[in-house]
Amino acid sequence: MDLQKRSNATAPMSAEPTELRASDADRDRITDILRDALAEGRLTAEEHSERVEGVLATKTVGELDQFVRDLPAAHGPRATPAYTIAPNRPTAGAIPLEADHHVVAVFSAAVRKGRWRAGRRIHAYSVFGSIEIDLTEAIFEYQQVVIKAVSVFGNVEIRVPENVSLRGGGAGVLGNFEVDTLDSGDPDAPVIYVDGLAVLGNVEAKPKRGKLIADILERVTDRVSDKLDKSLRKHLDR
Repeated sequence: MDLQKRSNATAPMSAEPTELRASDADRDRITDILRDALAEGRLTAEEHSERVEGVLATKTVGELDQFVRDLPAAHGPRATPAYTIAPNRPTAGAIPLEADHHVVAVFSAAVRKGRWRAGRRIHAYSVFGSIEIDLTEAIFEYQQVVIKAVSVFGNVEIRVPENVSLRGGGAGVLGNFEVDTLDSGDPDAPVIYVDGLAVLGNVEAKPKRGKLIADILERVTDRVSDKLDKSLRKHLDR
């Protein structure tokens, strides 16, 4: 059965804004409020230290609010959220049925990482094997990328930059299929959809801490500039 034809009814519901994983920008916003509160004398040095430690250990946006709930700055006009809600499924017709990349590991290991061009569709099949797909340094030529990961008695690990959006719609059969929902603050940032199946195996997709990429517009601009530079140099060398 083609997993891509599965009904949209099985797609995960969007997380509530307060349940989304906190980014470094979210934590910085809260620590700035705590720093100002310390300077104004609203918090003692000990209280400030305890709260900052709690902020750094917090995982979700909603949990961050508890550290500034009793401070006036937290009740002023709210800034634009550091995330943008991405759709749960890719745009109809935007992703081809044929894969741009195949990563296969049968009783072996396969790794795709470093500076490589990520296509619109990537297929990963692990049978008693291990696969690592690292997109933290990849060049995204398209805004939407689908990764179909199938693991049978194997392991597939997918790592993405912190400033992309990440969605998952797979299933585990006596196995683990885990995708950390992630929302970017840039509406033009890539959206990565992970789908597939884990049978007595593991499929895991998560952001890699501290890894960021430039937005699509900047990357496209850089590629165009590079082509123009090469054409100009070739013309001057004649």
